[in-house]
Amino acid sequence: MRFISPKTDFAFKKIFGSNESKDILISFLNAMVYCGNSVIQDLEIIEPYNPGNVVNLKDSYLDVKAVLADKTTVIIEMQVWNVEAFQKRVIYNLCKTYTNQLKSGQGYSYLNPVIALTITDFKLFSSTEKVINCFYFQEAVEHLPYQEHELKLVFVELPKFTKKLEELETVIDKWIYFIKETSNLEIIPENLREVPQIEKALTIANQASLTVEELEEIQKQEILLEDRRGELSLAKREGIEEGIIEGITKGERGLLLRQIERRFGEIPADAIASIEALTSQDLERLGEALWDFNTREDLLNWLS
Repeated sequence: MRFISPKTDFAFKKIFGSNESKDILISFLNAMVYCGNSVIQDLEIIEPYNPGNVVNLKDSYLDVKAVLADKTTVIIEMQVWNVEAFQKRVIYNLCKTYTNQLKSGQGYSYLNPVIALTITDFKLFSSTEKVINCFYFQEAVEHLPYQEHELKLVFVELPKFTKKLEELETVIDKWIYFIKETSNLEIIPENLREVPQIEKALTIANQASLTVEELEEIQKQEILLEDRRGELSLAKREGIEEGIIEGITKGERGLLLRQIERRFGEIPADAIASIEALTSQDLERLGEALWDFNTREDLLNWLS
């Protein structure tokens, strides 16, 4: 067996957002949002996935949207890259979903709770090693909750989950493992079969069950993801190289200033500013000329 990765938009929508995925999504949300408790009994998937409706790598910031039986809206996003202002976007989508519930003339009593569940393929919160983190409004000193169930942010950071297949214990473990490792599986493991909804999700993710068009769509997204990964790797490498060059240049300036101060004593602030503004080539020229200077005025004349 070969399985598609739930990390792509196409696969995530197909697995969790199809008409036949209601029981899968209920199990997944109970695990991620409600600590494995069977809080959600029913829900409605808004704009269910249909073949051919995913055209871009990220045609929508929200991968799946559902309304629970108690009228709570849950918006779910699988995010592979840590892009600029990502965390602000998560808050924006939460607030926009909340305010868009009201129609013209309706009172605030018509507003229902909204939960934003975000799964990231990168580390987001460096101050904790918890895999799942939940946020809501609370008082700053005594942590008194304010409208605790009205607006909630839940983050699942995949890189922080390090359990191996044989170490999985809870339904929470198994769902996170499913998201993170499905594309590396060759069979449906017995301990994942213990959760019927995960077994069903793996059946949907089996490439043998996909149409030619769906497989082509997956290949497009995988190529785009690989291209994006290459772009980020190149940018990071170039940034490191630029940082090294800048560090060397700063070191050259510092060394040259110390040599100048040893020979001529304290020099004016505007002369220091001029030296700090020199390019690497000009610094090299100044270093060569320095040994021809007899007085501080020779240096100042050269800089001017």
